[in-house]
Amino acid sequence: MLGRLILPLLALAAAPALAGELGHEHHAHGAHQHGVAQLEVAVDGPTLTIRLESPLDNLLGFEHAPRTEKQKQAAQGLLAALRRGDGLFTPTATAGCKLNEAKVEAPVLEGRADAGDHADLDADWRYTCAQPARLTGMKVGLFAKYPGLKRLDAAVVSGKGQAAFRLTRKQPFLSW
Repeated sequence: MLGRLILPLLALAAAPALAGELGHEHHAHGAHQHGVAQLEVAVDGPTLTIRLESPLDNLLGFEHAPRTEKQKQAAQGLLAALRRGDGLFTPTATAGCKLNEAKVEAPVLEGRADAGDHADLDADWRYTCAQPARLTGMKVGLFAKYPGLKRLDAAVVSGKGQAAFRLTRKQPFLSW
């Protein structure tokens, strides 16, 4: 629950840091830019909360409601993989973090909206860590699974403060 409160505040608090550190303007909820997604990470005691906001094109190669059988299968596969969370994020092993909950929202893929040409996906994952003091970072496996994703603009808030990162295929690690 606290992660839900922290993440909106994190987005506001991190915007100046992201703009300064990354050298570009950062808009609330991020601008819709193909190849780029936003990642917000909050560490609150034993709870690790992760939020991803991404254009669907980064993850599927299209942003409209699935039209063909192949697109429908790809969309369902994406939603299932994100809800399972397998290999998407690898927190520090010695922290003993386990995925508790995953929520994925992509209304255009679920037949709940016609988002036009620029549909996004929002996903949240919540982990509980047995040894939270040992949680010092995580590897982000999204690049290996989704070749359309080129960059993640990441913001982290933890007991150690706030930090902004630019993750890429060559640099998929967050440390705090």
